[in-house]
Amino acid sequence: MGRIRVLSDQVANQIAAGEVVERPASVVKELLENSLDADASRIRIDVEGGGRKLIRITDNGCGMVKDDALLAFERHATSKLRTSDDLLSITTLGFRGEALPSIASVSRLKLETRATGVATGTMVEIAGGSIIHFEDAGVPPGTVIEVRDLFFNTPARRKFLRSEQTELAQIAAMVTHYALANPTKHFELHSASHALLTAPGARNTAERLFQIFGADTAALMIPVAAEMDFAHAGLPELPPWKRPLDYEAPAPGHLRVTGFISKPELQKLNRNSIYLFVNHRLIRDRLVLHAFTEAYRNIIPPTSFPVVLLFLDMPPEEVDVNVHPAKTEVRFRQPTFVHDFIRDTVRAALTSARPAASFAAALTSSPHAASSLTLDVSPLPNGPESPVFQPREAYTFGTTLDDPTRNGQPGSDPNFPSAEDTAPFSLAPPLVPESPGRFDFSGSIPVGYDDNPSPAISHSDAEPQTLNALATLKPLGQLRDSFILAVNEEGLWIVDQHVAHERVLFEKILRDREVEAVQRQRLLMPLLIDLLPAQMVAFATIAEELDRNGFEAEPFGPRTLAIKAAPVGLEGRELERMLEEVLAVPEREQQTENSDTRRRRIAASIACHAAIKVNMPLEPAKIDWLLQELAKTEHPTSCPHGRPIALKYTHKDIQKAFQRI
Repeated sequence: MGRIRVLSDQVANQIAAGEVVERPASVVKELLENSLDADASRIRIDVEGGGRKLIRITDNGCGMVKDDALLAFERHATSKLRTSDDLLSITTLGFRGEALPSIASVSRLKLETRATGVATGTMVEIAGGSIIHFEDAGVPPGTVIEVRDLFFNTPARRKFLRSEQTELAQIAAMVTHYALANPTKHFELHSASHALLTAPGARNTAERLFQIFGADTAALMIPVAAEMDFAHAGLPELPPWKRPLDYEAPAPGHLRVTGFISKPELQKLNRNSIYLFVNHRLIRDRLVLHAFTEAYRNIIPPTSFPVVLLFLDMPPEEVDVNVHPAKTEVRFRQPTFVHDFIRDTVRAALTSARPAASFAAALTSSPHAASSLTLDVSPLPNGPESPVFQPREAYTFGTTLDDPTRNGQPGSDPNFPSAEDTAPFSLAPPLVPESPGRFDFSGSIPVGYDDNPSPAISHSDAEPQTLNALATLKPLGQLRDSFILAVNEEGLWIVDQHVAHERVLFEKILRDREVEAVQRQRLLMPLLIDLLPAQMVAFATIAEELDRNGFEAEPFGPRTLAIKAAPVGLEGRELERMLEEVLAVPEREQQTENSDTRRRRIAASIACHAAIKVNMPLEPAKIDWLLQELAKTEHPTSCPHGRPIALKYTHKDIQKAFQRI
């Protein structure tokens, strides 16, 4: 007897479930996409036990007729593909036909559905991939899918799930993503104890951003919009033997980029707050993430990441979404074109906006690794007596992740109740507060609506804070010979003289290098620098770039470097430190960096070591010159290493501080 056999459908479905259903959030994603493909305008998600016990998704979409309700649980049964050619132009979120059978094979699933215009609905119950009940049912139009006891028949998968809070946080993040991608639709997410998200349909993405993340985050976002056609390459055409007689070449189509990017003062220590959609499909793509990194290079620190909500719209023929079972990865037909267009669009938006950091906001703007812009699902032990924020309806939300009273442990909150403040012991059930309100913990964004919504969407109570007025500054003097104090009609400005000069020099070095106009000065005696063997190897890699930036250097023995000339303004100990800095980059980073990254890294190091230092007195003429040159730069927001250059203390902030308004 042969050793090769065909697997049963049940085993095949469970194998497919291992690819498609990784955790409860994967189930929510697949069912959410089905609801959106069904043109649902209202979607409600109910979760219990972090998704282990129950996931219920209710929508008012087109629904299914009786025969389709049964056929939907067959493998690769789909209403979205007909021929293999359809794979080249996928316009729906789901298309494989694997989600429902895979989910049903590892759970107890119940489907209730009724198509629009049909008098009777259908109810199907499946356990472990086997249909156990099927009948007509009186249900409203749309679809309700209940998934209970996920992985009940595959305990090995179940034991690898995280805690309920972690799984619930993953689900909340997934729903947040799709609520942002579909602003006109109504989304609700409920756990067993409270509502995590209630987002009614909004008019546009700006309103949905404000609706979910609040006015503070919305005020720190910059709108982005750009478009370019694919005419230089065009869409793939059918081969000659497949072309009909009336065949016409397809139009090249356009690549559109819309959305919001954060000002440099809003930073995160991870990529969890980068929301990226391609044709309204949530993806995680390294190519596009790298484009964001390049766009913010020399504007924010290299260890920080921006907050991004970006939508890419392109012809479906230009992107292949059929490269990953979970459809979270895509492949672009012209990856370099997409990468460069996103990078240039984001950088151009930052250049034109020239945002200024608020003095008050900068005090608490340091990035936090846990402060991604996702819904918080932490349990709330006690709500405030008089919450600042009152939702229009009695919804209950969670506290922030950094709540000092979380898990009943006292933290730095001076108002944490002591033993004398607690109520006497009783057997009465605890009262769950109706609304914990809006807390002002740094690093988290609560969800909900104010009774008097801030007009941040249409117009803010103040003009956007920009750096366009730098040229009008009148210097007052220096603070401890390190910071320049200046004023204009907008308020009081504090400028860091070192990073301001660093930005001026950085952009000048890049400009001079492009036109080969770098000024260099020859040293009276060559400067000899001893290097490690690894640094000598690194020097060979960047020797050409150093030469184009004004250096004249050559090996002087096996481990010694002789510097005969250097850029103007760089001398002595600062010259040695600069060379040590550019040669100390790990070999792995040197191998992965491109020529543009290397050029900017060396230019930033030269600018840093040649710039005016702190604790250095400046003449009034020098201060005037520095402020004028800073106003001419493209990015006066931050130095090449990401530190802020200027902070503005507006007249309104001053009046508030003196309680005049």
